[in-house]
Amino acid sequence: MVAAITSDAEYAAATQGAAWADLSAREHLDVTGPDRVSFLQGMVTNDVEKLAEGQSLYAAMLTPKGAMVADVRVFKAPQVLWLDLEPRLGAKALEFLNKYLISEEAELAATEARAMVSLLGPGAQASLDKLGPLALASMPALLGHGFDVLVPREKFQQVEAALSSAQRLSAATYEVLRVEAGVPKYFADLVETTIPLEANLEHAIHYQKGCYIGQEVIARATHRGHMNRKLCGLLLGDGEPEAKTELFKAGKKVGWLTSVARSPKKQQVVALGYVHRDAMAPGEQLEVGAGPLRATVAALPF
Repeated sequence: MVAAITSDAEYAAATQGAAWADLSAREHLDVTGPDRVSFLQGMVTNDVEKLAEGQSLYAAMLTPKGAMVADVRVFKAPQVLWLDLEPRLGAKALEFLNKYLISEEAELAATEARAMVSLLGPGAQASLDKLGPLALASMPALLGHGFDVLVPREKFQQVEAALSSAQRLSAATYEVLRVEAGVPKYFADLVETTIPLEANLEHAIHYQKGCYIGQEVIARATHRGHMNRKLCGLLLGDGEPEAKTELFKAGKKVGWLTSVARSPKKQQVVALGYVHRDAMAPGEQLEVGAGPLRATVAALPF
């Protein structure tokens, strides 16, 4: 399915005004106990120990082979670490963490106490100010601009009222903005076999921190200096191929599409997709599926 904006007004508000999206389907875990920081430090790719209270970071949980279990944002609240995850990742992340929780004094629990909204556009700061005490915590938005804000789920109607002067975004418009920003999403662009470096997630990795699960694979890949494939942008003109459509160069498979959207910014259909390193240079022309459609490799974000 090709994502398309719901209305021009929504897209304009998100890029030129003030807009918000309901991300309350995202899932949340709490990590408590005196060893919560040291325990999580060994579970994720980024440096949890450097966080001051009120700060957040983006990280990944990996298998010993370096593949993605989940991507996660960690917020340091008083006496607890709040974990924010993509919908349907909460149980998977909880199972992964519990597997390695042996002797540490830490407790893990899923919670539905918090919901999330994303504040976008030049007016994002004003929207955040209007939330006042309803904002339990704010983090840099997943889309790279604006804020993602944790709010009390039981007070979500008050949150909606506080944001009434901003344009509410549909899920479809938010998806277009995500693809334009080149931000990978679990279950679409990230799967259980993905290595973070393939998905341009270097910002989720701290290379000087101590050991964590999957670190050796990341270190070897970093030392090698390249990945065999990378997540790239692709320009598709008016073509509307489905995600998972294969990409070819001179008849040889070199990748596949993961997310497809009609982009107002580029005035054409664009996609995210994995492309072999021999065919990922911007400007490369690739064949899409078995038909006549061609894709042009483009740098991310679009």
